Amino acid sequence: MNAILSDLARTRFARLFDYAPEPMVAVAPGRVNLIGEHTDYNDGYVLPMGIERYAVVAIAPRGDDVLRAHSVGFAETVEAPLSGLRPASDSGWFGYVAGVAWALRERGEKVQAADLVVAGNVPIGAGLSSSAALEIAVARALCHVSQLEWDPVRMASIAQLAENQYVGVRCGIMDQFAAAASRLGSALMLDCRSLEAIPVPIPDSLKIVVMDTGVRRSLTASEYNDRRQSCEAAVAAVRKKHPDVRALRDVDRDRLAEMEHGMDSMCYKRAMHVVVETGRPAAFAAAVAQENPTEAGRLMNESHESLRNLYEVSSEELDVVTSAAREHAGCFGARMSGAGFGGCAVALVASDQAESFISEVQATYSAAVGLNGNFFVSQPAAGATLV
Repeated sequence: MNAILSDLARTRFARLFDYAPEPMVAVAPGRVNLIGEHTDYNDGYVLPMGIERYAVVAIAPRGDDVLRAHSVGFAETVEAPLSGLRPASDSGWFGYVAGVAWALRERGEKVQAADLVVAGNVPIGAGLSSSAALEIAVARALCHVSQLEWDPVRMASIAQLAENQYVGVRCGIMDQFAAAASRLGSALMLDCRSLEAIPVPIPDSLKIVVMDTGVRRSLTASEYNDRRQSCEAAVAAVRKKHPDVRALRDVDRDRLAEMEHGMDSMCYKRAMHVVVETGRPAAFAAAVAQENPTEAGRLMNESHESLRNLYEVSSEELDVVTSAAREHAGCFGARMSGAGFGGCAVALVASDQAESFISEVQATYSAAVGLNGNFFVSQPAAGATLV
């Protein structure tokens, strides 16, 4: 699929920009988060893995000040002067392209003007980080034509800056980091404060099944930002008694409980989810390493219940599909994955039962909600590269 997308981008590039030299193609994967949701922007721990769905960017340099990009999916070409890029000046898909160029310049890099063609097969709005995949593929491509060193960790931070300040979504760094630095065959346990990442190999006995509900995510930027503000308010309340606290990552249940009556009840609920959730990635990684998928699945189930009841970002469809998944004999656990209110869930399944799991759970889900979900197995994919 990666090669098909790359050929598509090259072919479209030749058709649109036939004066240009043969383009280079950059590729970056989407991601699914196995556990650790809404903890990244609280300096906590997450456990994402790259998936075998990609954003691709074909690129060649220009000799002027123009960034020109064509989207295969939207059948649209947009251009803007590099020197005129400003936050909130570009919307839609082009905002993610322009935002990366702007963020590179904000970090002092000299960015080469270029023509780009973008394509991909990461479902949009499914909670699989299509935007981060695009941002990192653009960053990889621009680094190539601008002769900039490719540092996955630094470029993840730059892509996060693009989404935070240019696009206007105050996301954490998990999605961009996963797209840039994922490891073939492994998930990554990422410390979102230090940006240290530990590979967590997924054994052959287990499969990761992505369950796209078919409902496009409806968590708006404002709702996402509201939840982040609730976490920040909780930190401010705890800091009155514990000034060493920098983020919810530094708060345990006891410290939070001390302040229950000193903060808004909604902030307390949101914070309780994060405080408990940030410990789950390490526990999940340990369970997988100890060949204890039952414990790993239990943690996934608990994570979903917390996201539904405390953080309140689940949906009817996500609840139905995770419940149906858990009824299958080959499933160890299932949870929603991503920001919430639609999109995808993820299940940990015995390898020898993955095929029956997909057919049976997909049928149960479809009968229950009247929607045809898209379920697929993904191996852990590698991060951004040139092809």
